[in-house]
Amino acid sequence: MLKEQIRRLAEELAPSLVADRRRLHRLPELSFREENTSSYLKARLDELGIPWQARAGTGILAEVRGRPGGGTIALRADMDALPIVEAGQPSYRSLNEGVMHACGHDAHMASLLGTAEILRRLSGAFCGTVRLIFQPAEELLPGGAAWMIREGVLEDPRPEAVIGQHVMPALECGYIAICPGRLMASMDELSVTIRGRGGHAAQPASNIDPVVIAAHVIVALQQVVSRQADPTVPSVLSFGRVIADGAINVIPDVVTMKGTFRTMEEGWRREAHVRMRRMAEGIAESMGGQCMFDIACGYPVLINEQRLTAAVTVSAREYLGADRVVEARPWMASEDFAWYGRSADACFYLLGTGHAGVVNPPSLHSPNFDIDEGALPVGAGLMAYIALERLGCVS
Repeated sequence: MLKEQIRRLAEELAPSLVADRRRLHRLPELSFREENTSSYLKARLDELGIPWQARAGTGILAEVRGRPGGGTIALRADMDALPIVEAGQPSYRSLNEGVMHACGHDAHMASLLGTAEILRRLSGAFCGTVRLIFQPAEELLPGGAAWMIREGVLEDPRPEAVIGQHVMPALECGYIAICPGRLMASMDELSVTIRGRGGHAAQPASNIDPVVIAAHVIVALQQVVSRQADPTVPSVLSFGRVIADGAINVIPDVVTMKGTFRTMEEGWRREAHVRMRRMAEGIAESMGGQCMFDIACGYPVLINEQRLTAAVTVSAREYLGADRVVEARPWMASEDFAWYGRSADACFYLLGTGHAGVVNPPSLHSPNFDIDEGALPVGAGLMAYIALERLGCVS
C-alpha cells in the first residue's frame, strides 16, 4: 500500500528533514531577499533530480511527474523570515543577527523538500504531476503569492487543488487542525497622519494639539468594531505604532500612527474602510486639525474550499488517525496563501509542532519560537499522501 510506503519513507527521511530545517534556520532572510535560501533549495532539488524553474525573483516552481496521464496537484511552502532577534540558544540559532525564522517557514520548506523526495521515489506508482511552489515574501505586503500566480505557477495546466500547511506551536506534534470555509482573516495596513499646529505645551489655546486629536481618533475608531460591525463577523482594529515627536513642554505639529484592520468578511472590509476614513477625518476637522488616512489593502480572507477540505480531512484521518485531526478555529492572523484560493480550489491546514506536555509554548513571531522537529516527517508524509489521494493513486 502506498500509504505505508509513504509513512516508511517519511520516517527514513527524518534526519535529512531535520538537517534541511536547521540549515535554513541558521541563515534566515527577509522578504524578497531570499537569495541564499533559494540557492539552497535549488541545490537540494538538483540533488533529488527534480527539475525546477525560477519564478518571482527568489521563488521556485518544481515538479515531480509520475506516469503519463492524471491530473496536477500543487503544494506550497513559503520561504521568508522575520526581522526578529532570536532569543533562544539552540545549536542552529540564526547566524543573521536581527533575522529569524520565527514563523516556521524553515519547517515548511524542509517538509516540502521531504514531500518532494517521497514523491520522486514513488514516481512509478502514480499518474499525474505534483507541482511544488516555494514562494518568497509571505510576511510583507504585497506578498509573493500574487507574484507567483502572475508568473504562471497555476497555469498549464491549472491544478485541481492547491494545498498548504502552517506550523502551529499551540497544537501538539502529530496532530493537524483543519476546517472548511473561513480560516484566516483579511489584513490591511493603516497609516494615519494627524496635522495640527505645534507650540509651547503651557499655551495649548494657541495651538491645535495633534496628540489630543490622535487620542480621540484611536478611541473613536474602536466603535467601528464594537458598534458598527455585525457582531457575528469577527473584526480586529489595532494601532501598534504612535509617534508624537514633541517633548514635555512641546506640542508637535504632527502625529503619525500605524495599525492593522482585519476581518472575515470582504463586504464588511470594504465598508469599514470608508467608515474609518470618514470618522477619523471628521474628528480631526472638528478639532481644527487635518487627517490623512491611508489604507494599504493586504491579503484577502483565506477560505478553504468546502469539498476539497472535506476530502483532505478524510485523507488526514486515514494517514494520521481520526483522533489526530481536530477542528481548527477561525484565526485572525492573515496569510497570502489566500490568493491561491482566488485562482483554484485550495485548502490550508495547521500542522502541530508543539512539544507534548508544554503549556503555553512560545507563539509564532516570538523570539523564543521553536518547533518539535518530529513534526517534519509528519508534514512531509501527510502532504505526499494528500497529493496522491487527490490524484486518485493511493491504494
